[in-house]
Amino acid sequence: MITSIRPARVTLAAICLAALVLPLSFTGGAVATPSIGRAFAATPTQLAWVTNAFMLSFGSLLMAAGTFADLYGRKRLFISGMSVFAGASLLLAGAPDLVWLDLLRGVQGIAAAAALASGSAALAQEFEGHARTQAFSLLGTTFGVGLAFGPLLSGLLIETLGWRGIFLFTGLLAVVSLVFAVPNMRESRNPQAQRLDTLGVMTFSGLLIAFTTAVILAPGYGWDNWTIHTLLGVSIVCAMAFVLVETRTQQPMLELRMFRLPRFVGVQILPIGTCYGYIVLIVLLPIRLIGVEGASPFQAGITMLALTAPMLIVPLIAASLTRWLHAGSLCALGFVMAAAGLAWMSNVNTHGQLIAAMLLTGAGTAIPWGLMDGMAISVAPKERAGMAAGVFNTTRVASEGVALAITMAVLSALVARHLSAGTTASAASNIAQHLVIGDLQHVGQIPLAQLRTAYASGFNTLLQLLAAFTLITAVIVYLFLGRQPAAAAATHKECVTTSRAP
Repeated sequence: MITSIRPARVTLAAICLAALVLPLSFTGGAVATPSIGRAFAATPTQLAWVTNAFMLSFGSLLMAAGTFADLYGRKRLFISGMSVFAGASLLLAGAPDLVWLDLLRGVQGIAAAAALASGSAALAQEFEGHARTQAFSLLGTTFGVGLAFGPLLSGLLIETLGWRGIFLFTGLLAVVSLVFAVPNMRESRNPQAQRLDTLGVMTFSGLLIAFTTAVILAPGYGWDNWTIHTLLGVSIVCAMAFVLVETRTQQPMLELRMFRLPRFVGVQILPIGTCYGYIVLIVLLPIRLIGVEGASPFQAGITMLALTAPMLIVPLIAASLTRWLHAGSLCALGFVMAAAGLAWMSNVNTHGQLIAAMLLTGAGTAIPWGLMDGMAISVAPKERAGMAAGVFNTTRVASEGVALAITMAVLSALVARHLSAGTTASAASNIAQHLVIGDLQHVGQIPLAQLRTAYASGFNTLLQLLAAFTLITAVIVYLFLGRQPAAAAATHKECVTTSRAP
């Protein structure tokens, strides 16, 4: 019995190490943004791609990676993905310019997609019942550890080794994951899998890339620019083509009929809510603390612990509570807590109040965060675990990239509005774009106090908008996921039967 259990636990450790590396790559880039900008004298648009090159390649290929995992084997894809991720990370530590940095971040995102989708699907094969819930809760907690200590660790690495040290460290962690995975992970695949939905991958990637690029470029170009209109038009065409392709192919990358299941739809809402109520703050707050308010990277990391530390324990508590309380209701409650924290954060007067508001936001978000991975797998047949993991993680990562682009564009517009007095709209917009990325070197002769006041006013308004969105998410999640398990199970059975019908 011991020999049969031990490989599963070591496999879980390997996948959790991979799950630790991914948020470190995400948060590390956010903390390093001001340093990278100074190192390469980058423009706001160029710096945006340091994060989005990773997020776009990651998000657009996750569903394809889930299909590859079902088709060619979860272990094979996980090993390949982590190997490429380790290599790209080590090369990033020596990137000579911003072009190479962005290209390697794209490669890193592709490898991360392969590792995450195949790793999640592999866990679904290793564990059953409550053990599976615990395994995915531990996976969510590991993500939380990466988010919790990512800003702090990144700040420490920047102050000791420079921003390149972040990529060196993540590369070494990926190597350790491989050491655990290679001899212990079981190979598994879907015996009914046939082929990759190439047209589906191409149209979905085109949709995501075109839309996100439009949002990133809009603050500089203006929303009435023909380039922005063209990109938005391309995204609409790709969306229509994607739906057409997925409804006509025999084995689609995404079974659209699954969206007839309310629980399946509700599960996809969960990561969207956490993006706007939490993930965007993981990026924006360090930039504000370091670039605008003048804190050191290490000091910013210490402050960020108030937001991220709840991820260390709350997901496990939430998983335990599912023995007595319905998971959907718990998730809705978490979003209500997060919305209250965001609203409070927009109107604080002291540092102590800020810390308390950040703790409430982090604790609220950690509840659905610890439950949603397991819920995502449970709403699909076991043999399509790769597809379910791919869809859910695509929603999670694609939402992160899009949410980050949208919130930075909104924040830029809000800050520009507060700077418009005494300057032209064009100049205010340009200054706001630099402020949003923490660049105070290219903001002209405006007094620092005025810049900080304008930024704080815009940021507080953004927090209020995020609070409203998170509260709406709580209502939607309760409506879709707050029913009793028996009723949900009956609906699941009916939908699965329908989805298998010719």
